Amino acid sequence: MSVKYVPADAAPVQRASRQPGESPREFVGRKATAYLALTKPRVVELLLVTTLPTMIFAHRGFPDLGLILATLFGGAMAAGASGSFNCYIDRDMDKVMQRTKNRPLVTGDVTPREALVFSWALAAASLAVLWFGTNPLTTALGLAAILFYVVLYTLILKRRTAQNIVWGGIAGCMPVLIAWAAVTNTIEWPAIVLFLIIFLWTPPHYWPLSMKYSDDYNAAHVPMLGAIASAQRVSVQVVLYAWATVVCSLLLVPMGYAGIVYTVLAGVSGAWFVYECHVLYREARRDHEPQDMNRKAMKVFHISITYLTLVFVALAIDPFVGQPLFG
Repeated sequence: MSVKYVPADAAPVQRASRQPGESPREFVGRKATAYLALTKPRVVELLLVTTLPTMIFAHRGFPDLGLILATLFGGAMAAGASGSFNCYIDRDMDKVMQRTKNRPLVTGDVTPREALVFSWALAAASLAVLWFGTNPLTTALGLAAILFYVVLYTLILKRRTAQNIVWGGIAGCMPVLIAWAAVTNTIEWPAIVLFLIIFLWTPPHYWPLSMKYSDDYNAAHVPMLGAIASAQRVSVQVVLYAWATVVCSLLLVPMGYAGIVYTVLAGVSGAWFVYECHVLYREARRDHEPQDMNRKAMKVFHISITYLTLVFVALAIDPFVGQPLFG
């Protein structure tokens, strides 16, 4: 399925200026809230969950505080800039989707010009923070993360292929490389394994969400697999990717990098994640009302977040408890 990208018309701006009866303080607060929403804070939060534990694991302890702050702030701004560019490019789509109808460019709290200027400024600031606070390799990876999300995913893949989230999800994997490079000034095998964990985790995380919001994606002509394929076909893919994610996460053990804490938490939480994905597949094989399948899909979506959080919490604790099990 191929969907041609059609640039958005300028959204009617009804609230970008100060409204009658709105105090200066209320106006500034509304604009600040709108700019924050452009950065997709929940996505940024999830990315940061993977960054700090990776830095701790790479250093086998706490790195310098200044380096931590530069990496976290620089990475957060890069992710925020990517999200803001995405809101600008997808504003036509956001108008017709219930899930995104309250985004600032749809409501008119921010004009397209304001959003574009903000996106460029935030991207430049993120690279400056990474350049002066970390090293050139980390900065290059930060730039690559922005380009992957904005160009590869948003502009090229999102509206053209049902595999959009697979390859576009590379942007979400970049924080672990950024974190590792910030500490070591290189990319090593453990960083690649962590990259692959998130890469493989992204489809079973996002496809259940697209199952719930299939009407939205179909209305916007976006070929998300969860929206255009049957629940049984999607659930098969979710199960396969979940298994691949868990197996990949456990590679750190025989490679001689992970200890008992990581091994136990990654194994137990991974078994839970895979089990719930199998439950989704089992239920998809039966004739259920769409609402029932949506609830089960969203359960897997939320469990996937918990699973990834537990894996990276274990990654952060592991260096302080014993030695790697092998090596």
